[in-house]
This record gives sequence, C-alpha cells and structure tokens, in this order.
Amino acid sequence: MRIPKEVQSVINELKKKRFEAYIVGGCVRDFLRGIEPEDWDVATSTKPEEIQKIFPKSFYENKFLTVTIQTGSKNPKLKEIEITTYRKEAKYTDKRHPDQISFAKTIEEDLSRRDFTVNAIAIGQKIENRKQKIEIVDPFGGQEDLKNKIIRAVGNPEERFNEDALRMMRAVRFAVTLGEDWKIEEKTAEAIKKNSPWLQAISKERIRDELIKIIMTERAAEGIELLRELQLLQYIIPELEDGYKVTQNKHHIYECYEHYLRSLDFAAKKNFNKYVRLAALFHDIGKPKVKNGEGPDATFYSHEIVGAKETCQILDRLKFPKKDIEKIVKLVRYHLFYYNVGEVSDSSVRRLVRQVG
Repeated sequence: MRIPKEVQSVINELKKKRFEAYIVGGCVRDFLRGIEPEDWDVATSTKPEEIQKIFPKSFYENKFLTVTIQTGSKNPKLKEIEITTYRKEAKYTDKRHPDQISFAKTIEEDLSRRDFTVNAIAIGQKIENRKQKIEIVDPFGGQEDLKNKIIRAVGNPEERFNEDALRMMRAVRFAVTLGEDWKIEEKTAEAIKKNSPWLQAISKERIRDELIKIIMTERAAEGIELLRELQLLQYIIPELEDGYKVTQNKHHIYECYEHYLRSLDFAAKKNFNKYVRLAALFHDIGKPKVKNGEGPDATFYSHEIVGAKETCQILDRLKFPKKDIEKIVKLVRYHLFYYNVGEVSDSSVRRLVRQVG
C-alpha cells in the first residue's frame, strides 16, 4: 500500500517551507496493517496561521490547533486532510478536556500524549540516495504491539486514563475491532479496573457513542463482556449485570446474562442494524426483576413489559435519540410474538406489524 498522492503533497508542501510533517494517529495504525484508512491526519512543527498561508483552501475553527485543508480529491476519504501543530497538554482536571493546550517542539513529544502505543506511531518521508523513502517514528514500541496484537497505554496508563477516562472504553473498542486475538496489556487492564469509577466524569453522549461503536462490531458480545470484566459495565449499563448468574427455567439452557450476550452475538454475526442488536441485548433484561421461583419451573411473567420500560430508561439515560428509543423499546416489548403458519392468523401478524412499525 502506498501513501496517497494527496497526503504526500501536503507533507511535501510543508517540508518545502522547512517544516517537519508526519502522518499520525489511527491512519498510521491502519496503514501499517495494510488497511485503507478512513481519513488521514498530519502533524507538523508549524503553527496554524502558517499552515493556512501554505494552504489557502483551508479553515481553522477550533481550539485544538487543527487546520482542515481541502484537497479537491475525488476520493471522499481524501477530500479533507487535517493538519495539527505538534502539541502537548497540561492537566485534565475534569478527566475529559485538557486544562490547557500548548505547542510541543518535537514529534516525539506530540506522540507521548496519545492514548495507546499502536496509535502513537508517525510516518514521514525522507530522501535517501535521491529516492523518497518512508521514515517511521515509533518511540513507544507501537509496531511491536501491532505485531503482537496488544493494546497498551502510552507511558503510565493511569496518567493516560486520568487525561480522558473515555480511553478506558476505547481500549475495549480497539480490542474487539482491530481483529481476532487482540488483548489489552496487563498493566493497562489493571489500571482500567482500578480507575473504572472515573468513567462517571464522562458525558453520557460520549459514552453512548463509544458503546455504539462496540455494539456495531462483529465481536460486540465480547466487547460487552470485556466491559464487565474490566468493571466498566456497572457505570454504563448496570442493569445488564443484574442478570449475571441468574438462572432461567427449563426453556433456556443459559443464565440470563449469557443469554443476553449470545443474542447480541447472533445479531452481530448476522450484521443486523443497531436497533436489532440493542433489542437483542436488552430483550430479556426484565427477567431478573420478575423472576418467581427457582429451577426448571421458575417463571418470568410480564418480563417483556418490565424489560421494555427498563430499556427505555437505559436508552434515555444514555441520551439516545427519541426515535431510536421508540424502535428499540417496541422490539423488546413485542419480542415474545410467536409466529407459526397455521397457528397465528394473518390479522395477528398485521397487528404486530402496526405495533412494532
């Protein structure tokens, strides 16, 4: 795989002016894995004002020292490229946003503020024997972790998570989205467990968005279980943990929590949309509250009604749009509808379609 000409052009223009320029972030991680990046980011030693002089077709409307340039490319992934000045960040008092952002002097200093080693690699271009060659800057061993499929925090994991507590969820997301057999490094995992309460400082909207990214992976069920193992799930959807080790009756072979995950796993493997995936995860969430008795004859009367209400509360708490909530709640509420040709009338089916939408 080659670096696109649009990206090469941006780097070359900056270097013509004697500025340093490197490709950084997730695009480097994907590029080194042979996967086409969704977007491209560049870090440079120059200031935003100077970047805008070099690239007139650009805009700078943020406090993160990032200039977005328009390349004119026909490839939608390359129409815009973000260029950010090397930066360093001071304390994160609220565990969400840096109290102050200031310029860094080197690419190594810029990489040191990033979340995980696999995202802390930079690619530059240099001339060697009159030929342009790739230069890789990897001060934290990210290439080795890519090779070994390890999610490892840059430097001290507690410091990284204190800077932005959402990174603890991001560790889980990367573990289930980057491919099979990816693991979170031991010290990083221990830091997540120890500091999981920090997640409470994060806005519900950011948690929701990260949760959806996990839910929409093929390994969604593994992601939810990893959230539980790392003690994060209790701060996202504690209602799911209420079903942990709760046995069912003779109609089921799995305990409630495992049944939730297996249902989600089926929906993910079928590549169903987020509404069906979330409904699959939540469809029996009301069972622990209504369970009566133990053993093969235990009952769960009205669990679909209780579960629908609980689902509504969960999604509302996580700031899901009202239209999304309505769709998912309906699927949970009517998931017990039984259809067998000859036993259910056409009018019953039409009524269900009207109810569910």
